[in-house]
Amino acid sequence: MQTRAIGDIPVSAIGLGAMPMSVRGHLPDEAQSIRTIHAALDAGVTLIDTADAYTPDHTDMGHNERLVAAALGRWGGDRDSVLVATKGGHTRTPGGGWAVDGRPDYIKAACERSLKALGVEAIGLYQHHRPDPEVPYEDTIGALRDLLDAGKIRLAGISNADPDQIRVAGEILGGRLASVQNQFSPGFRSSEPELELCAKLGIAFLPWSPLGGIGRARSLGGRHVAFAEIAAAHGVSPHQVCLAWQLAKAPVVIPIPGASRPESVLDSAGAADLELTQEELDAL
Repeated sequence: MQTRAIGDIPVSAIGLGAMPMSVRGHLPDEAQSIRTIHAALDAGVTLIDTADAYTPDHTDMGHNERLVAAALGRWGGDRDSVLVATKGGHTRTPGGGWAVDGRPDYIKAACERSLKALGVEAIGLYQHHRPDPEVPYEDTIGALRDLLDAGKIRLAGISNADPDQIRVAGEILGGRLASVQNQFSPGFRSSEPELELCAKLGIAFLPWSPLGGIGRARSLGGRHVAFAEIAAAHGVSPHQVCLAWQLAKAPVVIPIPGASRPESVLDSAGAADLELTQEELDAL
């Protein structure tokens, strides 16, 4: 599988989004989740994306992080070759809701919890999950800077950010902003400006829900006909075409499709080796 980079760390061009393994309504058993993560690792995937808020409910923060740690602990390969990215700043509320907390003290406490959940001394890539309108963005990113300076995290990133926030984060982190993780897919292209800015600045851009999100990926080819037509011409799935299209947008793009089954992981991983012609890319 071809590689790209986040900061100075090489990673596979396709990552694994582990969120579907811990979200209520799509929750597989632990054994299946671990098989899925192992299938990704065995296929050459070296980037796993998680978050403390990926959990069935508010009482079990860190569920997905602990699952990823367990899978890595049972894998027979080189764990040092795998970059685990997690996030803090999102919270869960009773009833399955979501909220945000961007206070510096909370970000630092969340990082400490994630260190314990992952069982590591330093987190490979730690990203601020979502801006908190009640907290100055500069203050939140200042907490990331402090964690980076303290060696608690090796790389710092942000998520769900706009171009101005990307620039602010880059300035506060002293040029050490390694990644931006925003939603981007055929049906959600409003993050094009952020993608283009990341390409200009050499910052990794990690599209989340690159296939359209949980429950929508299966209908990708039906909703976007060109993807199905080009997939048929190559004898592959529309999912592979979608991910290959995103990879072709810029060398900094590293999609992180979610998966809860080994079959899904293996199909997505194949996109890294799918070459599309310029005519096909224009059609997409």
